[in-house]
Amino acid sequence: MSFRLRVLALVALVALTATAATAWLVLRQASRQITESATADQATTSVITDTLREYGLRHGTWEGVAGVVQQLHEQTGQRIRLVAEGGNVLVDTDHLVGRTARDVAGPPISINPRPILDLPEPGLPPDIISVIANQVDRYRQGVHYAACLTRLGAEVVMTDGPYGVPHYPASPVNSPLADADCEAVISPGDVRRGDHERMSACAGPVDTPDQVFPTTAPGVPRAAESFREPAGGELFTRCLRQAFSQRIEHFAPSTLVVYVGARDETTSTPLAVGPVLAATGLVAVLAIAGSLLVSRRVLRPIEALTDASRRLGAGDLTERVPVVGQDELAVLARSFNRMADSLQRGEERQRRLVADVAHELRTPLANVRGYLEALKDGVVAPDRALFASLHDEAILQQRIVDDLQDLALAEAGSLVYHRSVVDLAELLETCRTAHQAVADAAGVILLASAAEPVHVEADPDRLRQVLGNLLSNALRATAGGSVTLTVTRAGAQAAITVADTGTGITPEHLPYVFDRFWRADAARGRTTGGSGLGLAIVRQIVTDHGGAISVVSELGVGTTFTIQLPLVPQPR
Repeated sequence: MSFRLRVLALVALVALTATAATAWLVLRQASRQITESATADQATTSVITDTLREYGLRHGTWEGVAGVVQQLHEQTGQRIRLVAEGGNVLVDTDHLVGRTARDVAGPPISINPRPILDLPEPGLPPDIISVIANQVDRYRQGVHYAACLTRLGAEVVMTDGPYGVPHYPASPVNSPLADADCEAVISPGDVRRGDHERMSACAGPVDTPDQVFPTTAPGVPRAAESFREPAGGELFTRCLRQAFSQRIEHFAPSTLVVYVGARDETTSTPLAVGPVLAATGLVAVLAIAGSLLVSRRVLRPIEALTDASRRLGAGDLTERVPVVGQDELAVLARSFNRMADSLQRGEERQRRLVADVAHELRTPLANVRGYLEALKDGVVAPDRALFASLHDEAILQQRIVDDLQDLALAEAGSLVYHRSVVDLAELLETCRTAHQAVADAAGVILLASAAEPVHVEADPDRLRQVLGNLLSNALRATAGGSVTLTVTRAGAQAAITVADTGTGITPEHLPYVFDRFWRADAARGRTTGGSGLGLAIVRQIVTDHGGAISVVSELGVGTTFTIQLPLVPQPR
């Protein structure tokens, strides 16, 4: 598993354990208090809602309910907010006590003051429809009378009637209120007939010709299709309740919504802090333990890396760190080891470069010194041939120094290039012409092939230097064979190949052909090769042009170098 994931898992485990412990302790401490508080709140809410519903049911109106709300507020200590169906606030105890209304806290509770028809199942009398229609009419008159008494400030007396429909007293005779037009209003005959028809629709059509049972009543499903069962059935009873509710809804008080409590009210009993402090201590202990585990796992390999880097900086390039696992620290250790390997190889290359340069310069300088001393001592007579030989040696050393300078500039990115659009077909032909005389002298067939013009953006002089080095090596390694230059298109790349039929390169030497001062001839004879810097310069120049160079060779068959350069984009 990734080290990052392991650390994350450990931290998550500590956090979850701490959270669980804190929650368990706090819940255990608070559960009893919360249970008691919830029970008390439910009881208080039930008292408030039951009292308000009984007021609306008894008085037939919500007028005067403010006094009841004030009494409930003093009794329960709760903030009460009563809201009508349209959103208008009827009563708010915050307003009653002279304070700004606070945000409500609890969910809205519906207060429905309308009576609910209570029908026994089974056992309904045959004339239940007429009974319920009469109860609707009686309730309609009684609730009107109760509302009128409430407006006049008189007491309203309500008694339980049959099937849960309350009964209100008739208008008192010889009462001062009789002159106030509070007598029960007798509903028109068509209204009473509508009550009976709505109830009758629940039973479905019958064969009685002298009674009207409409098949479709407003707001009621088609009786002939929906209620074809005997009186007293479940659907019949449900239909009667629905019809009763619909016939009284325009006369009964409207449904209100009550809110109990306010958002900024707090519990009067604070939680004990002891268990919370214990949970905090447990969290601290777990965090410290987790931190120790993480630090032990992280710091040990980091200390090893620190010691190794200190020794590496002191010059011990053989220092390596052990790699364990596949996590981020293991990746860091592998990167350190690769860096150390790279530094060690660079140091070895540098030492080899110094040795190669010393070897390349020591022998010709010793020869020049010997001849000069012989001339000085008069041992050798000065002649034209001797001076020509010394001049050749000086030119060779100058070429080595120039190659070293070019390579250093190229590797440092300071080599100057003058780029332009170059036709590689023409460039190959120019190089073939320049080396044709050398090829003829060596008996080598030199060919250049290009099927079409191929254009790249490059420095033509540097490309001629690249091809010149490759052709010189190919002609030197080929006797009586052939050297072929070709250029082709390969997608968005131009491919230049220099193929010879010479001696070839052994497989163990092939990976080193582009190294500085590498030569196939271990004796480094002057007749078998140059300074060993040409191919290193070739690779650097090709790389600076955004290309790549590769080589394949077979001993005794020949060698092929391939250069890939990006083509000039064609205009659209």
